[in-house]
Amino acid sequence: MKILLCFGTRPEAIKMAPVIQEIKKQKLDYKVCVTAQHREMLDQVLDFFEIVPDYDLDLMQSNQSLNQLSSNILKDMDHILEKEEPNIVLVQGDTTSAAMVALAAFHRGIKVGHVEAGLRTYKKLAPFPEEVNRQLTARIADFHFAPTSKANSNLIKEQIPIGHIYVTGNTVVDALEWAIAKMESEQLSEEIQKTKALLDPKKKLILVTGHRRENFGEGLKHICEALIELSQNEDVELIFPVHLNPNVITTVTQLLGKINNIHLIDPVSYSTMLWLMQQCSLIISDSGGIQEEAPTFKKPLLVTREVSERMEGIEAGFSVLVGTNKLKIVFEAKKALVTPPAFRGKINPYGDGKASRKIIKALMGVL
Repeated sequence: MKILLCFGTRPEAIKMAPVIQEIKKQKLDYKVCVTAQHREMLDQVLDFFEIVPDYDLDLMQSNQSLNQLSSNILKDMDHILEKEEPNIVLVQGDTTSAAMVALAAFHRGIKVGHVEAGLRTYKKLAPFPEEVNRQLTARIADFHFAPTSKANSNLIKEQIPIGHIYVTGNTVVDALEWAIAKMESEQLSEEIQKTKALLDPKKKLILVTGHRRENFGEGLKHICEALIELSQNEDVELIFPVHLNPNVITTVTQLLGKINNIHLIDPVSYSTMLWLMQQCSLIISDSGGIQEEAPTFKKPLLVTREVSERMEGIEAGFSVLVGTNKLKIVFEAKKALVTPPAFRGKINPYGDGKASRKIIKALMGVL
């Protein structure tokens, strides 16, 4: 059995890393291809997990359209698939890289396995383009590795054959456990020490991230207005690793750049982000990965999206959907800071740290 793992973004790399580690344990034949849909953010994760790609398409271009990226992935993947002739291509999640690599494999009659299958909002513009990417990949994939029972139910509802679905948990929890163990065995990195020096340990820390296309423009402005109001509390400070997309940088810098207790910093490495999640009192984010990671750290999360394909954390009380409504963000943030939710005894609803093992066991059983 020959496996080709393909991914292009930082979240994909994080979630594929433990799958690669499990493949190594089983001594299977594999190759890794990265599209580099993200570049710097991807490279940080590759270094952290000690992954050396066999192929690097290096497709990152400033302000390229989704159609340009998609056509380049299809064109470049065709040569790799022709050369390698894998038995199966593994893709992850909901990115343009995942959908286009799956399509390229389908065109060549190669089986596709979809890691983190079945997440849905059933609103094709939220998140955009991720919701359609997931649904497209589901129509192509031969094996569907669903992280939760809810994702499994979505796939069954869409008439995916039950025998092709495997409920495994989410590999993000596997990656998180591995990363925490590594961090605890090492000294704080230079980046973490530098970040730590910015912060006042006497103040409650709010960690903020934001990158969703559907929030660009007015939505992001409303989020920033909420952050400005929260910053007026003397016992609070905020840290915001600002995404590299110009649509984010321009708005955030203009509105928040001169406020003393809001620290706008460059995107941080995976390990530094985990350290910030450990230190903070509250997270405000539109990230899917953070929705899955925050429960492990027992940290309350305000999700700045109108809908979420990760309802398990919301239903378990770890997260609250606030959209880009300024009043709702401020209200829920103050409530979480004054009366922190009691998460003691609750477990992460997204996995038990054994997802990668289950995925590779399933593949070994069918291929």
